[in-house]
Amino acid sequence: MVALLGPNGAGKTTTLLAMAGDLTPLSGEVWWLGERSRAPLFKRARSGLRFITEERSVFMGLSAQENLEIGGGDIRIALELFPELVPLLPRAARLLSGGEQQMLTLARALSAQPRALIADELSLGLAPVIVKRLLAAVRRAADAGTAVLIVEQQTHAALEVADEAYVLRRGRIEMSGRGAELRERRSEIESLYLSN
Repeated sequence: MVALLGPNGAGKTTTLLAMAGDLTPLSGEVWWLGERSRAPLFKRARSGLRFITEERSVFMGLSAQENLEIGGGDIRIALELFPELVPLLPRAARLLSGGEQQMLTLARALSAQPRALIADELSLGLAPVIVKRLLAAVRRAADAGTAVLIVEQQTHAALEVADEAYVLRRGRIEMSGRGAELRERRSEIESLYLSN
C-alpha cells in the first residue's frame, strides 16, 4: 500500500490519472500486469484495476443495492466490509450522506477483489470516523493482496496505513520512505506543503 502525498497542484491526481489509463503521460511509462501499457481505463478495469476518483462515484438515480450490483463484485463481500450499508440497500444513492456514498463507492470497488485499487482523496469532506473506516477497509484489501495506491490530504491518516509513501511537490518526488519513517518526519512534510 502506497500513499502519494503533497500540496494542491503537486501532480498527485495527474499521476493517478496517468496510472489508471485516463490520461496519456507526457513522459515516462506506465506498467500494468508486468507490461508497458497505454490501454485506456476501461481495459485496465476489465483486467482488475479499480479507480476511485475524488468525486463521489455513485449512480445517484440507482439504489445502493443497484450500485453494488453494477460493480460486478460479490455483494456479500461489500456488506461484510461495510455492514452499515445493509439497511441502506433500497435507498437511492442520492439520499445517502457523503460518507455513506463513499463507503458505497469503496465497497463496490473492493467487492470485485481487484488486483489493484487507485483511490484519489477518499477522505475529501468526510468526518474523521468515516475516514478511519475507509482507510481500514483499504488496508484490509492491501493485506489480502490488492495493490493499493492512494492520494490523501490527511497526511497522518495516510501514513498510519501506508507501507510506503511519496511526497510530491511541483511534479517531483521531494521525499519518500516507509510510512512509519515518514510519520516521524511530519513537520518536514508539512513544511513542504507550505513552501512555494
